Amino acid sequence: MAENSLFAVLLRSPWWISIAIAAVVALLAGALLPAQYRLVGAVSALPFVVIGAMAARRQWRLPSAAQVSQTLQAVGQMAWPEFAQRLEVAFQRQGYMVQRGGTAAVDFELQRQGRRTLVCARRWKSARIGLEPLRALQAAREAEDASDALFIGLGELTDNARPFVAEHGIKVWQPADLAQALHVPRTAWWH
Repeated sequence: MAENSLFAVLLRSPWWISIAIAAVVALLAGALLPAQYRLVGAVSALPFVVIGAMAARRQWRLPSAAQVSQTLQAVGQMAWPEFAQRLEVAFQRQGYMVQRGGTAAVDFELQRQGRRTLVCARRWKSARIGLEPLRALQAAREAEDASDALFIGLGELTDNARPFVAEHGIKVWQPADLAQALHVPRTAWWH
């Protein structure tokens, strides 16, 4: 699906927007189409209902703004050993085999389904994420021939770091991602 297609945008939007569009399409079909075409017009709203349901399912698992704020505050007060332990548990909950890293650039090595991910998290409290730790992580990734790289930090990426991250495909977890990883997600009622 193209990143800026209507359905891709709706998947990233609040779920109720898709449902509202479906309701408007169905109402317009019922009001404006001849009687023999009303049902077909109303059924054309079905893709919006499906997208709304998919968006609702994704958003159900996301932490609220209050949870992100609480996590940000709690994580900001943690010492490295406690934070590292929580990350290790979170990675294991996601199905990774976790090993502690042995270099300054790599704090964890994750393995799942034949893919290795190197993680740098020790600078999580930094206010700004610059190029230096990202370059070190990328160099370690290349040296160890790892599939992926993940940097965890509460601060914002600097203007120089953004293009570097995009160019090398380094994933960056910031407060919302960290809150999602550290909290046990709610289970949906249909599971």
